[in-house]
Amino acid sequence: MVGFGKQLRTLKNPKWEPYYINYKMMKQTLKSYLQNQGVNEEEKAIIRRQFTKLLDWQIEKIVLFLLEQQGHLAARLTALGEQREIVMNSRDSSQISACVDYYQAVGRDLLKLLEFVELNAMGIEKILKKFDKRAAYKLTDYYVASRSNHPYSQLQQVFRHVGIGAMIGAISRSLGELKDETKSLYDEPAGFHVEDPIIHSIKAAQSRLTNSTSFVKFMAKAVQFDKEDELPRAADDVVGEQYHLISLLLNLGNTFLYMVNTYIIVPSADKYAYSLGAAPTLCGVIIGSMAVAQLGSSIYFSAWSNKSYFRPLIFSSIVLFVGNVLYALAYDLDSIAILLVGRLFCGLGSARAVNRRYISDWVPIKNRLQASAGFVSASALGMAVGPALAGLFEINKRVLGVTLNANTLPGWVMAAAWLVYLVILWMGFKEPINDDTGNNGPPTFASTANWHPQNHAITQALLEEGTDSNSISHEDPVIDDDEDSEKSKAPASSLIEAYKLLTMPVKVQLFIYFMLKYAMEILLSESSVVTAYYFNWSTQAVALFLALLGLTVLPVNFLVGSYISNMFEDRQILFTAEVLTCLGTAVCFVGPIPYTAAQYISGALIMFVSAEVLEGVNLSLLSKVMSARLARGTYNNGLLSTEAGTLARVVADGTITLAGYLGTGFLVNTTLIPTLLFGILSLIATFYSYNFLF
Repeated sequence: MVGFGKQLRTLKNPKWEPYYINYKMMKQTLKSYLQNQGVNEEEKAIIRRQFTKLLDWQIEKIVLFLLEQQGHLAARLTALGEQREIVMNSRDSSQISACVDYYQAVGRDLLKLLEFVELNAMGIEKILKKFDKRAAYKLTDYYVASRSNHPYSQLQQVFRHVGIGAMIGAISRSLGELKDETKSLYDEPAGFHVEDPIIHSIKAAQSRLTNSTSFVKFMAKAVQFDKEDELPRAADDVVGEQYHLISLLLNLGNTFLYMVNTYIIVPSADKYAYSLGAAPTLCGVIIGSMAVAQLGSSIYFSAWSNKSYFRPLIFSSIVLFVGNVLYALAYDLDSIAILLVGRLFCGLGSARAVNRRYISDWVPIKNRLQASAGFVSASALGMAVGPALAGLFEINKRVLGVTLNANTLPGWVMAAAWLVYLVILWMGFKEPINDDTGNNGPPTFASTANWHPQNHAITQALLEEGTDSNSISHEDPVIDDDEDSEKSKAPASSLIEAYKLLTMPVKVQLFIYFMLKYAMEILLSESSVVTAYYFNWSTQAVALFLALLGLTVLPVNFLVGSYISNMFEDRQILFTAEVLTCLGTAVCFVGPIPYTAAQYISGALIMFVSAEVLEGVNLSLLSKVMSARLARGTYNNGLLSTEAGTLARVVADGTITLAGYLGTGFLVNTTLIPTLLFGILSLIATFYSYNFLF
């Protein structure tokens, strides 16, 4: 295994040797500090000050050299700009060709500078991670928070590459005009790039450096799978051999059907409750009972997925089939108890933990982002299809002694869907087998004997370091013998232990996730009762309204993932989305003036879309601040976020049912008061943890 120190020596420009981060010296210093570290806070503070001062000097050296080189390149571009005007006026093809060559030469030097910045950025990130792993306390959060937002920040120069974008624009515009004087770069679409090899290379290097978030990457954050820079999967060739596209599609099919199953009853749940002699507001309990059962099922499915994927998916399908049959039969049996038991069964069949883990464990790295984006897309599509289907159920017949109407058809249709899915799953799913053990289950993590990464890519440096602490380069006498203990690497063994691993930024993000799920559940679950009471909407009208809300998920995520997240920091988007969620909640309140459908729809739209934006950004930040120990095992980060969201749904549906005792006329304000309160509390928590969200 080649560590980052050797990667640095291999990839750096020899002429710039003195200006790179002295990674070897920093490792030696860190080792000496930690050998002598004390246990009291004063000694820890001294080590922190000494190490951060040393790192500050290294960054200052890097930044001053970077600015010097930028100045040289800017001067060359200025001189070339004057020559370009002369050459273009002369229209001499040989002179134009020579000018293009000069610009390409500057571009190649700029590319070298980008690689210089990229390698140093990796070194800074890596040495901070080493400190966090080996010390009894963390440094990264403090260091980044105190340096990145300071008005004289030098860290920003490294990670934001200030000024380089302007030079890229100057080279691109000049090459474009030299090659075609009729075109201007600023008249082309935003994503236009000049067709020149050096420009493509520069843009690729800049993209790696900025780590800009594409739509697929943004969507993928919702899956919350392993942090690959901390826990690289073993032998991706083994995963590749076991990869089965049909199994992946069946796994995503389970996700889609479950979301359809969740939302297909929302437009009719109040009327179903009323037909069985209960209050319409009991719809909160009917919808929420599924979430109550999911609180427990998420844990046992997460544990089951450590050993198998096929068996829990089969079990999930059978339980959901039974649950939907019971839900449908409750009408003819005139039993609200059977209806609730049916929904509890549906919650017990929630296999979303398995869906996430299958993507994490048995989809190759090259396909994992697309697969995880597919997971989010399947969920979003199910959210829209469920209510849309409910709007089609207008018949009222008895077939073989069973009633088929708008109340029962959601159960019968979903029962049939799960039965068909069960048959296809049985025939088409391929249980992956780990060749090393011969047992079903995820691949084990790499050992020094069988881990063979590709060494040609600069981006592998962060993946490789720390995976093999025993390999020693002959060029570097420093031995990395201070690797984490097995205990420090082990995943959490219980929810209590997982909770103890949560830092304050993680707790804030989990609370925000709770808040947004609570707001969305209040909006969706009470929609049929509210719209029927105030606007006399039919089941079909409610279904159409909910389906249209669900259809906003993908375009909103596309807009945020492809554009907004590239212009603003995640924490800025997070805070703005929280404010808008609170605003949408406030708009939905019933006031002294007549309550109109336009007011309700506009408030609901602002509230739902803002919560959707908030969810994507929240999960993105959560994946960054979550402990590496929570990246795998039964009690992983995906389970924690799922439990937080499910608990929010349970509390929200309980709130609706309790508020119903005050009367339908008080339902909206009674449920929106805690929603707004949670929103305000999340804003306060975000404000106080803002500097630690990166």
